[in-house]
Amino acid sequence: MATRGQSPLLACGPPSDHSGDIEEEDALLTGERTSKEHHSNSTTSIVRSRWKEIGLLVWALVATAAVVILAAVYQHAVSRNSGSRGSGVGDAGERPSGKRNLIFMVSDGMGPTSMEMTRNWLQYTEKSPWDAALVLDEYLIGQSRTRSTSSLVTDSAAGATAFSCGLKSYNGAISILPDHSPCGSVMEAAKRKGYTTGLVVTTRITDATPAVFASHARRREMEDGIALQMVGSTHPLGRMVDLMLGGGRCHFVPKGNDGSCRADYVDVMKSAKEKGWSYISTREDFDDLGTDVELPLLGLFAPGDIPYELDRQYQNATYPSLEEMARTALNALSAATKDSDQGFFIMIEGSRIDHAGHANDPAAQVHEVLAYDRTVAAVLDFIKDSDTPTLMVSTSDHETGGLATARQLHQEYPPYLWYPSVLANVSHSGAYLSRAYHAHLSSLPSASSLSAALASSEGTKTYLVNLISESLGINDASDEELDTLLQQPAIAAYVFADMVSRRAQTGWSTHGHSGADVNIYSSDHKAAERLIGNRENTDVGEFLRWYLDVEDEVEKVTKELNEYMGVDGVGGSWLGTVPGEGERLDGQDHLDHSEGDHRRREEVGGMCEACGR
Repeated sequence: MATRGQSPLLACGPPSDHSGDIEEEDALLTGERTSKEHHSNSTTSIVRSRWKEIGLLVWALVATAAVVILAAVYQHAVSRNSGSRGSGVGDAGERPSGKRNLIFMVSDGMGPTSMEMTRNWLQYTEKSPWDAALVLDEYLIGQSRTRSTSSLVTDSAAGATAFSCGLKSYNGAISILPDHSPCGSVMEAAKRKGYTTGLVVTTRITDATPAVFASHARRREMEDGIALQMVGSTHPLGRMVDLMLGGGRCHFVPKGNDGSCRADYVDVMKSAKEKGWSYISTREDFDDLGTDVELPLLGLFAPGDIPYELDRQYQNATYPSLEEMARTALNALSAATKDSDQGFFIMIEGSRIDHAGHANDPAAQVHEVLAYDRTVAAVLDFIKDSDTPTLMVSTSDHETGGLATARQLHQEYPPYLWYPSVLANVSHSGAYLSRAYHAHLSSLPSASSLSAALASSEGTKTYLVNLISESLGINDASDEELDTLLQQPAIAAYVFADMVSRRAQTGWSTHGHSGADVNIYSSDHKAAERLIGNRENTDVGEFLRWYLDVEDEVEKVTKELNEYMGVDGVGGSWLGTVPGEGERLDGQDHLDHSEGDHRRREEVGGMCEACGR
């Protein structure tokens, strides 16, 4: 519809100043003669001519509308399929028939702001345009709601149980329901249906997220028992996983041996080898695997968690990266299923994004997210080259830290700024600096006099100034910050991280988790259509079992597991004790207990209070 001062959209040309031309146009429309002499045209020929023009005009309008409609349909199709890298998945929302692979990825603790912070950091460091994005950004399809049955703020155990069982449970539950009975996991069902299965993480392999897929425990801190279940020694149904790569070696070594954090003298490693597991523990072992990998394979490359990527990059000769472990695992599972009727199911976790959130360490988290994004790229490359229909789904169990790329440092109204350049100057995590600081303190001779103590204090202050400058790129450490480090070395990791956060103007609302919604990504929007939009985390779990076509098998596994509990439904010592009312269920205190290569075990009643996050 034309507006004042505008020509009609379909106007054929500029208006004429000649009244004769207007009179002639009117005659063409009405079929009446004009005042001009017409020697060769009769009234009939004029009418026929005009109808011909009208017909041409109608045809042009119809053709134009058809082109517009076709263009819109094409654009919609392109938009729907942008970012898709799946193969052979059939029509939208339909699972493939026959052999298939499913790669489930968990970015533990990563919320939408973690992505935004990392994206800004990458744009700054690479001097790329403002619209440059991460690999994951192209594959966003929805969000997940994360509450558990015991809290609006979930922990990793309940969050991951929603994925493994497709059901909600309480914080601290490892594939256990609120009535403390076991629920069959999608990995257990997949294994029973002939799939080859795998777990790849950067935390302990017995930590909550990997544990829910291949074990059951009423309390997540029961990592000693979880280790036995995961290798198939005490799991009622036997071994449920074929490949495990990550950290957590201390839970497989009997008490009294170097590097052990077990509360008993059980040798899980010996038990695993007796059940046919191949075992590797060094970078050299990992590099020697090649393409001919013998399954089942257990690779434990650290006593506890594999170091933050920010620190691991300087220790590449000791620890493989998440991307490297994922590539090796995918190739191994692909080779193992090459001639089988069923494909594989693997869970790959970027575990320590969560830990960096707990530590409120923005520089460490940026590098963890980048490491995860590189792993996603490697997975997409694998999918592109796979002959078997393969789908990747990625999400987080929760957000950690309540991260905000904004921080008000004073009472005055804050500027709308945050500074990725501060993070770019950081070469080590706060946890790494804390260990270095504690090592320095341990090397000092005990002060025999007040003057010696003062001298030692001044020397330590100088040490801290240099450490902070060299590793954090901060040359304006305040007296208050230095005094806190000198007086409270136990919280040094938090102080180092906060020094970075303040200067970068990144904010944190907690050292724990938050109730924020988290993103869902997929390599193929059509295949994962059921997850488009805002979903419950249990919808993700239901999708995994649906895609693998193991819904019925999950129910069978659940029934068999419950048969091992005893007739009264209260037994099942293999599941551990029922948590007491009001007891903290997430098995953690959120403090950094790192004193060496892994967290220090603090035994309370035989439980590892500081093992889980």
